[in-house]
Amino acid sequence: MNIILLEHIEKVGAKHDVVKVKDGYGRNYLLPKGLAIVANKVNLAKLEGMKKQASKKEAVIITALKETAAKVAGTTLKITAKAGETGRLFGSVSAQHIANALKELGVEADKRIIEMPDEVKELGTYTATVKFHPEVVQEVKFEVVAEGAEVDELAE
Repeated sequence: MNIILLEHIEKVGAKHDVVKVKDGYGRNYLLPKGLAIVANKVNLAKLEGMKKQASKKEAVIITALKETAAKVAGTTLKITAKAGETGRLFGSVSAQHIANALKELGVEADKRIIEMPDEVKELGTYTATVKFHPEVVQEVKFEVVAEGAEVDELAE
């Protein structure tokens, strides 16, 4: 059975691809869930229009995400963590910490799109990568400071 995919499906194909699948898989899963349509003459003719519409929507989304990435570009996030006297953290800084710091800036970012440097277990400055979209990737600098350090700075 030849079908046109309406969504990206792992191990089957990308969105708007015309692929051949087994009849049962197409008829019982892909078609009822709205993940695909049958690749007949009418739908194949509509395919170009669907691609144009999708590219327009994609362009709008990419523009919005580039603006969001620009907000983050020049900033250095401060993340407080409990640390010992040697500068070693009790625990580690994770992508969730970065996501929370970005939320304070007004940028919504899921922790799954944040790629951390190896393990962040010491105080210092690091760089994480935020993948808003395959075409919109932004590096974010963050500084890990000890929890008591802020109180010391305010006292001075």
